[in-house]
Amino acid sequence: MCGFAGFISNNLIESQSRSNILKMMGQSLLHRGPDQSGEFNYLKRGFSLVHQRLSILDTSENGKQPMISPSGRFVIAFNGEIYNYKDLKSEIQKSDFYINDWNSDSDTEVLLRCIEIWGLERTLTKIVGMFSFALLDMENDDLFLIRDRIGEKPLYYGCQKGSFIFGSELKALKVHSDFENIIDRNSITLQLRFSSIPAPFSIYKGIKKLLPGTYIKLSLANNNFQIENIPSPTPYWKLSNIISEGRKNVFLGGDNEAIGQLDKLLNKSIEQQMLSDVPLGAFLSGGVDSSSIVAIMQAQSNKPIKTFTIGSDDQSYNEAKHAKLIAEYLQTDHTELYVSAQDALNIIPYLPKLYDEPFSDFSQIPTSIVSKLAKKQVTVSLSGDAGDELFGGYNRYIGVNNWWSKINSMPFWLRIFLSSKILSISPLKWENFEEFSSKVISKRFPLGGLGNKMQKVGSVLGIKDASELYNHFVSNWSFPEEVVLKGVEPIILNIANEIDFDDVASKMMAMDTMQYLPDDILVKLDRAAMGESLETRVPFLDHRIIEFAWTLPLSMKIRSGQGKWILRQLLNKYVPNKLTERPKTGFNLPIDKWLRGPLKDWAEDLLDEKRLIREGYFNPIPIRQKWEEHISGKYNWQHQLWDVLMFQSWLKEQSL
Repeated sequence: MCGFAGFISNNLIESQSRSNILKMMGQSLLHRGPDQSGEFNYLKRGFSLVHQRLSILDTSENGKQPMISPSGRFVIAFNGEIYNYKDLKSEIQKSDFYINDWNSDSDTEVLLRCIEIWGLERTLTKIVGMFSFALLDMENDDLFLIRDRIGEKPLYYGCQKGSFIFGSELKALKVHSDFENIIDRNSITLQLRFSSIPAPFSIYKGIKKLLPGTYIKLSLANNNFQIENIPSPTPYWKLSNIISEGRKNVFLGGDNEAIGQLDKLLNKSIEQQMLSDVPLGAFLSGGVDSSSIVAIMQAQSNKPIKTFTIGSDDQSYNEAKHAKLIAEYLQTDHTELYVSAQDALNIIPYLPKLYDEPFSDFSQIPTSIVSKLAKKQVTVSLSGDAGDELFGGYNRYIGVNNWWSKINSMPFWLRIFLSSKILSISPLKWENFEEFSSKVISKRFPLGGLGNKMQKVGSVLGIKDASELYNHFVSNWSFPEEVVLKGVEPIILNIANEIDFDDVASKMMAMDTMQYLPDDILVKLDRAAMGESLETRVPFLDHRIIEFAWTLPLSMKIRSGQGKWILRQLLNKYVPNKLTERPKTGFNLPIDKWLRGPLKDWAEDLLDEKRLIREGYFNPIPIRQKWEEHISGKYNWQHQLWDVLMFQSWLKEQSL
C-alpha cells in the first residue's frame, strides 16, 4: 500500500522548481507511505514521478519505487497489492523469457516483469489484486494510468494550465503550481444526493477520478494538455458484462454445491490476502461478513489472529458484545474499544483533511476510530466489506420484490393521497404515539424509530417506478439543484440500467456494486485506514468471487426474509449459528441527537445564513428550513444536514 503522484509540465523549465513540487507532492502523501520515498524524472518529456511506500512485501530497500524494468523500458509507481504474485512469478520462471536476476521479493517487480513479457493488457487479465499505478513506457513515450477492477485504490488525474497532473489523492495534485483550485458546483449536487462524489467526477474542475476497471493512455509528446483532449478510459474488465454473463449462465447446482464453491473461493482469496511481511489482523464487527473472514483466517492460521472491534455504551448501537463472543469461540487475539460520544465527536474536525473532498457518510467516524485502534498493533487489516452488495445483505433488498409489487397494485392516486397524509404527521408525533402505545398495549412489541420509518413509508408510496425507487433509497436531497447555486446535477451513467433485470432486488444490488461500493464504501475504507498508514484488504472483492456471486440465483442470496443466505450457511461451517443469528444493526451514530446537543453550536456556525450568502455556494432558504425543523424535533434531517455540514467543514479547511 502506497501513494504516488506525478506530472507532465513542459512549462517548468527550472529543475529546482520541478524538484520542489515533486517533494511537496510526496510529502502530502506521507501518511500513505511513511517507510520509503523515491523520485524519477524523464526530462526529455517534462515528466516527473514520486512514490511514497508503505512496506508490506519485502520491506528492504530493494522494493523501493519508482521501479525500473530490467530492460529499462518501463518505470512504475504502484499502490496496492498483487495477491497472486507468487503464482505469476512461478509462471514467469517456467517461461522461455526467464532470467534469474530478481532484485527483490516484491509484487511490484513481478508486475513489471509480467508487463515486459506479456504486455499491459494481457497482464491486467492475469493479475488478482487491488491497485492503481502509473506506468511510463520510455520506448514509445506513453504514460498509462490504471485502476483495479472494482475501484479499491484511488487515482485522480486532470489538466491544469496546460500541465497534466495525477496522484493517489487530491492533496498531492493541489500542491502543484499549476493547480487552479476551482470548485465544481455540479459536483456539489452529487455530494448532496449521494453523500459522496461518484467517479469520474471530483470536487474540482478539470480533475477526474479514473473509473474502476479502466486505464488511460497518454502521449508524452503532447505539450499542452487540456481535459477535453484526454483520451476516454479504456475498460479491461466491465462489471456490467460480468453481471449480464452471470445472469445468462445461472448456477445450476444445489445449495451444498454452491456453499462449497463459495467456501473454496473465499478460502483461496483469504489465503492470498494473508501474505504479508508485517503484522496482520482483521476488523471484526460480529456480523456475518467480518465473522466469515475472521473464521477462515483463523482456520488457516497456526496462531491467534489479531481482531479489532469498537463498541458503544448505548446498547442499541453496540455490536461489540457479539464480536467478543465470536472472537472467544474462534480464540482470536481480540482487542475492543468502547467509544464515548466525545471520542466520536473528536474525529469530526479531522474529517476534511482526511477525505480531500466533501464526503458525508456517517460511518466515516467509526471506520476512522477502528483503523486507529488496529494500527497500534498491525500494518495490514482484512475487512468484511462488500458482502452486503454481492449477497443481498442490505435491508432495502429484503422483500422489496413482494412489497413493491403490492404497492404497484394500488391506484396511483390512492398512493399519493396516503403519502401526503402520512408525511403531514411529524416524526416526533409518530414517536410520541409509539411511546404511548408501548405503555398502553405491550412492551413486547416495540416498533423502534417509528417516526423515521413512517417518513420512509410515506415517501415510497409516492414513487412511480423501480428506477425511481432505487434513487429514493440512495438519495438524501431529492432536488439538489434547488440547494446548490448555479449547480447542474450531472447524469450518472450507472450501466446497471443497461442490463435487463426481472426483479428490483437484483437491480439494486447491481447498482450498489457499481456506484455505492466504489464511491462510498471503498473511499471511506481507504482514506480512514491510510490516514493511519494502515493497509486494508477486502477478500470479497476478489474478482473471481464477484463473478461467482453474479451467477447465483436470488434465492441463494435472499431466503425466508433474510439476506446473505449462502454466506450464513458458509459461516455456520465455522461458527455456531446461535452466535450469528440476529438482526443487522451495525455501528450507528446518533447524529440526529448530537446536532440538537453537543454539535449544535458547531453546526449553527457553519449553517449561519449570512455565512451561506457570503460564501455563495448554497441557497440558504431550504437549508435553514431543515435546520430549524431538525433542532425543533419536528423532523429528522440528519442526513441532509450532514451533507451540507461536511461540505461547509471541508470548505473551511481549504481557507486555512
